[in-house]
Order: sequence, then structure tokens, then C-alpha cells
Amino acid sequence: MQGQTQGELNEQGREQARQVAERLATEPIDAVVASDLHRAIQTAEIIAAPHGLVVRTTELLRERDWGSFTGRYIPDLRGETWPDDIESEDALLQRARSFLIYITTTYPDKRVVAVGHGIINKAILAVYAQCPMREVQRMMNAEVRVLSTSAAVTNSTTTAACTAAVTATASSTEAATAM
Repeated sequence: MQGQTQGELNEQGREQARQVAERLATEPIDAVVASDLHRAIQTAEIIAAPHGLVVRTTELLRERDWGSFTGRYIPDLRGETWPDDIESEDALLQRARSFLIYITTTYPDKRVVAVGHGIINKAILAVYAQCPMREVQRMMNAEVRVLSTSAAVTNSTTTAACTAAVTATASSTEAATAM
């Protein structure tokens, strides 16, 4: 569980980032925003390079804080009681809401690539689609999902299932978010 440790991309991670950069090279992108953790910044820099963009960072895209579980292997945690120092799901969802508000207010009507981490990305998708996190399909490394953020945070009355809501936005051209 890497959590909020800085980490470094290995060769596989760099290759995955290069593949995303190739995929997005011809897409119009106005900004690239990343978690302030080094492994996300490295990914974002590779993606931003073909566009000549500078990567902006935000703590809002950091991975979940796993507290005293940070650095441990998930299989070794089976049966253990979760300590109180793990970031709560409510806090994570609030951070996801704050990120969506940040993006829509800082980059109105812009196409933004956002590079985050697995659990925060899942929280962002849950807030966006207005569904529980458990209903959001896990994102794989270097997976790209496209969201239209215009009014999605504050005005949406979407009641569709989470997966359907995220899939339905895949054709939007207002804002691209790769997480």
C-alpha cells in the first residue's frame, strides 16, 4: 500500500505513461494537473510533453492516506483491524468533491488531463456519478476516462447506476480527465 509515499515509476510505469501520451498526443489539451506525489508527476510530465504543457500539482489528487498500513502488503492485512489513522471514506469523498470544484473553477471550459491514483480516482468518479464508491469499477494503471465537468459537480440530478453514468460521458468533448 503505497498511499502517500512519493514512489518512482518503474520501466513498466514509464511505458504505460508513454502509451497514454501517444494516445492523447493529437487531442486538444489545455492543462495537465497531477497529484503532488512524484510518481504521478512523472506520469503527467510524460503525458504533457507532446503538448508543451507545464504540469500543475495539487494535494487534492493524492492517494488515500493509509496511515500505519502504508508500506504493508494487502495480503498481509487480512483479518487485521483497521487503525484510526487511515483517511476515512468521507474525507476521501470530500477531497474528491473539492478536486472537481477546483477543476471546474480553475479551468472552466478547458480540456484537462488529471493524473491521480487508484483510490482518489475512484472517489472522484463516485462523486461525479453520484454513487457509492463500491459501485465504481476499479481503474487500471494508465487507464483514461473522459468526464464532462461542466455543472456535473453541483447541478447533476443523475440517478443512473454509476457505471452507466461514467460510460455515458465518454463522448464528451468539454473536459478530458485521465486518472
